[in-house]
Amino acid sequence: MTDSKSPRRRNLLKGAAVAAGAMSAPMVSMAQTTSLRFQSTWPAKDIFHEYANDFAKKVNDMAGGRLKIEVLPSGAVVPAFQLLEAVNKGTLDGGHGVVAYHYGKNSALALWGSGPGFGMDANTVLAWHNYGGGKALLEEIYKSLNMEVVSYLYGPMPTQPLGWFKKPVAKVEDMKGLKFRTVGLAVDMFTEMGTAVNPLPGGEIVPALDRGLIDAAEFNNASSDRTLGFPDVVKNCMLQSFHQSGEQFEVLFNKGKYSALSQELRSIIDYAVQAASADMSWKAVQRNSQDYADMKKAGIKFYKTPDAVLRAQLAAWDKTVDKKAGENPLFKKVLDSQRVFAERALQWQNDYGVDFKMAYAHYFGKKKS
Repeated sequence: MTDSKSPRRRNLLKGAAVAAGAMSAPMVSMAQTTSLRFQSTWPAKDIFHEYANDFAKKVNDMAGGRLKIEVLPSGAVVPAFQLLEAVNKGTLDGGHGVVAYHYGKNSALALWGSGPGFGMDANTVLAWHNYGGGKALLEEIYKSLNMEVVSYLYGPMPTQPLGWFKKPVAKVEDMKGLKFRTVGLAVDMFTEMGTAVNPLPGGEIVPALDRGLIDAAEFNNASSDRTLGFPDVVKNCMLQSFHQSGEQFEVLFNKGKYSALSQELRSIIDYAVQAASADMSWKAVQRNSQDYADMKKAGIKFYKTPDAVLRAQLAAWDKTVDKKAGENPLFKKVLDSQRVFAERALQWQNDYGVDFKMAYAHYFGKKKS
């Protein structure tokens, strides 16, 4: 029998105690932090850049130090419209923008946001993207362009205004000859309506308006428009439009950098996208409504876009997409997919949905004298 007090026995007992202690202690990951440099396509002061940072924070918090995304504002590394190429080449590890900004590479990309989308709002377009075949189609388009990127779409945007005008729009003829800023396939739609379009990046719009280089412009929402300074140079805003009534954000990753991440970190990104999508849509309601109210108090005039202009948009859109579909098989493929999904989804949505304007009028409408 071995003596429990022998040196050999004491060393064995000591080793076992150390091992047991190590097993009971919390497991701490010794993995190094993977840092990813992102750039948004938005000015640093815009709420859209805030959304980009919100997404990054969710990833960083859940990754517990193993992954860190840093988001730079538009222009820090490349101009806004060059984001896709920069992420593809690895100049940037990723980015935050909108698919319509890549419209010049393939016109089909504009269908994720531009136009009436057969009546789909932004959330329904995201439903089509995630569950109706849109995601596979976007991957097919990027593959055809040799873009080695991983794309996530999220964040349903509220319906965008027709835009800011020096004079209110009263009839379709008022759009003819206007020097107007928009992007994506809306460029073609407004051109069809006789408008002279200039697709400026977000940060260049207000200076161009102020200097008279353009007569009118749209960007996106009450919060962004206010922060970018639209109310400082133009006092009339036309609400409601079909030119971008179903847009959403895109988070891009360089495919090599993304593929090198562990499956756990890729899953964190997946769920951070979903969480950020919900959070962004809630924040937009709070911030957009408050900024809208504040601008009205400050004397900005808001007008509903006349129905005649909205119908003219639909007619111009139909001509535009018919032409593009004849020129681009991928465009037709995306358009057909959206049409099938929209017909079914909107039948359900329109039949089941109640008229919330009725309830609003009941509670907040002007009281009868």
